[in-house]
Amino acid sequence: MVARLRAPGLTRAFLYAFYGVLLAYVIIFIFRTWYDLHPVLVGHAVLELALFTSGLGFLVGLGGFSYWFYWATGKKTLVDDHSGHGAYSWRDYFRINTDHKVIGIQYVVTSFFFFFVGGLFAMLMRAELAQPGRQFVDPNTFNGLFSVHASLLIFLFIIPVFAGLGNFVIPIMIGAPDMAFPRLNALSFWMLPVAGIMMLLSFAAPGGSFASGWTAYAPLSVTAPEGQVFFTIGVQFAGASSIATALNFLVTIITMRAPGMSFFRMPLLVWANFSTSLLVVIATPFIAVSQFMVLFDRSLGFNFFEPAGRGDVLMYQHIFWFYSHPAVYIMMLPGFGIVSEILAVKSRKPIFGYRMMAFSLLAIVMLGFTVWAHHMFVSGMQDWIRVPMMITTAIIAVPTGIKIFSWLATLWRGVLHLDTPMLFALGFLTMFTLGGISGVMLAVIPVTIHVSDTYFIVAHIHYVLFGGSLFTIFAGVYFWFPKMTGRMYDERLGKLHFWSTFIFFNLTFAPMHVIGIQGMPRRVADYAEQWATWNLLISIASFFLGLSALIFAYNMIASWRGGPRADHNPWRSLTLEWQVSSPPPIFNFDAIPTVVGGPYEYGVPGAVHGVLKGAEIPQPAGATAHGSGGGTHGSGREEEE
Repeated sequence: MVARLRAPGLTRAFLYAFYGVLLAYVIIFIFRTWYDLHPVLVGHAVLELALFTSGLGFLVGLGGFSYWFYWATGKKTLVDDHSGHGAYSWRDYFRINTDHKVIGIQYVVTSFFFFFVGGLFAMLMRAELAQPGRQFVDPNTFNGLFSVHASLLIFLFIIPVFAGLGNFVIPIMIGAPDMAFPRLNALSFWMLPVAGIMMLLSFAAPGGSFASGWTAYAPLSVTAPEGQVFFTIGVQFAGASSIATALNFLVTIITMRAPGMSFFRMPLLVWANFSTSLLVVIATPFIAVSQFMVLFDRSLGFNFFEPAGRGDVLMYQHIFWFYSHPAVYIMMLPGFGIVSEILAVKSRKPIFGYRMMAFSLLAIVMLGFTVWAHHMFVSGMQDWIRVPMMITTAIIAVPTGIKIFSWLATLWRGVLHLDTPMLFALGFLTMFTLGGISGVMLAVIPVTIHVSDTYFIVAHIHYVLFGGSLFTIFAGVYFWFPKMTGRMYDERLGKLHFWSTFIFFNLTFAPMHVIGIQGMPRRVADYAEQWATWNLLISIASFFLGLSALIFAYNMIASWRGGPRADHNPWRSLTLEWQVSSPPPIFNFDAIPTVVGGPYEYGVPGAVHGVLKGAEIPQPAGATAHGSGGGTHGSGREEEE
């Protein structure tokens, strides 16, 4: 037992987390005694500091900083024997591991855990809203449910699950043996459980969980009970994880591409993660600053947002949305890359307008920072800023429209394989387009004024994030499941999952547009009798939507345990990750591959994207050298015809 407590791992991590709590008591006692403050121990002060120190203690005990501490003491650099690299049993997923593939699976599985927890909260909300009046929970608990639901699904599911898929796929896709900073990569993942557990523990706080929504508007978040602190500090850990991961992606993509892989030979998923990482690095510090300001207001009386102390309430919203509207694209751009990969493979055609697709990603990054105030049309901000924000919000639809039409052109006259990944990709095209249309409507100032804080907004964000982001996540998981696990999923269950999700998603969220336009407010535990029938239908549909997620969970678990063995390239894809075994070797390649063409030359006889060690470099007939050309082991469209 003593050896387990001394060695890095979960046992020592929980012990050090306890030490972190004790350290918080000691620090508060010392400082309040030094300044002659009474009482010397104050519960809220200890709690706020303990959330930081226990989280950091957990990461230290786990071994997240061991190598850096060793280096910082000036000792001779340790020779890495790679004992912490790769997974040889299930236990290797519960420790610090520097293998990007293990970290990718850790991200995906952990994110889906929080997805199901957040989904359970949604079911509780819809049960409460099935009829007017109180059914199961009081209004304050209801506020906590929707606040934790949204926070988990945004900060602990959508953003990190894309990081997980990218972690697994992108290094192999660009011909790299690993991420640029493997230890930072491991630490980035382990910050996530810390953030998620904090948010869930808020239900045990005095006064209940944080209940100010995922936006945590000040001054409400400044004066809320102690449960709000669990969100404020939990977001700091989640944000630090995002920033570290994004920096890792940027350095990996810029410096570790295989010989011959120019920027315009990169798959669009790599472009998407590159663009997303730029957004994360630039935008995420703003939400960190906003939450630190809230914390300082609560703990130290700084009055950033307190009107009584001459604070500026609107300043919080400007800072928050300067992050949170780019965050919408942080939650969308990786999905765009996933859909591009799937549509090209499943239609056996090159991506139409490859370079414009790449440039449109960068355009979204730039324009994403020019539209934040459209969330504030009814906030009381200066009137003059409304029209410029309305115009930029409409303009940002242009690069997104380029992508939609390029995807449609890619599908045109293709040989379509309508399996589960393709169905979810096509479902994304339809649902995200509908969400985009309602988004263009919300760019118009009079429309936003009319439907602000109604269920129309709930419908819009779910068509974007559920019909958009989640559909691409499902598509990506099904597409790379054989590569990640070495097993094939059950195709019949996959299609059942798609159709049940597609149908009940629309039955759940489409009616919300109607009741929203009629004026039903969002974020309320009770409502007028006139909306009772609609809400009952929405609740019933949402329960079936929740059951559809269980089909996915069963399919993944059962297939991972005992599905048919997967071939190394079941989709006959051309990108590099499909040219190695399933699952891939520990360091991905025996030797760094050479890239000789673009990633999407389906239909060009003999086209090759990359060549592995010992393979002869063919000269494909009609292959082009620019980014939309080239593939590995060309399996062209005419093979299907």
